[in-house]
Amino acid sequence: MARIGYARISTTDQDTALQVAALKTAGCEVIREEQASGTTTAGRTELATVLEFLRPGDVLVVTRIDRLARSIADLQTIVRTIREKGAALACTEQPVDTSTPAGKAFLDMLGVFAEFETNLRRERQLEGIAKAKAEGVYKGRKPSIDVDQVRQLRAEGLGATEIAKKTGIARASVYRLLTGQASAQS
Repeated sequence: MARIGYARISTTDQDTALQVAALKTAGCEVIREEQASGTTTAGRTELATVLEFLRPGDVLVVTRIDRLARSIADLQTIVRTIREKGAALACTEQPVDTSTPAGKAFLDMLGVFAEFETNLRRERQLEGIAKAKAEGVYKGRKPSIDVDQVRQLRAEGLGATEIAKKTGIARASVYRLLTGQASAQS
């Protein structure tokens, strides 16, 4: 039976040091760390590795549930995988231990709150962007396609594939631009 720690941060200005220290104190022999968003499990290679190598009797330890998942669906999928492996989940800062009924119930409640917090953050971000746009401060990202250059190359008789190669954009983007141009001229 092994206690395996998992530490996750979302941005480069964060640090896993506090999580790692807590996981060591909790008796974790192996600790995997990664920097990735918790809003999805996609691209989280360290988490995938931990889940793949869990054995019956092992315990996956995290400091808080939001370090593991930010959506209830992802959390339930992860917990199901842990359970199918015959392992358990525990947290150092929250009374979660999936080997007990109370721990399982508390886990679900924490998952709901983590997802709620993510949704609130996203809503506040969208409100801030809308306000900045209304004030003329937010312009969005700069266009990555030089429309005039694409039109010029088309006027020179080049096809979409050649235009895409010369401009370094996807061929689908060239088609989308040219189709939009054709419908705009009609």
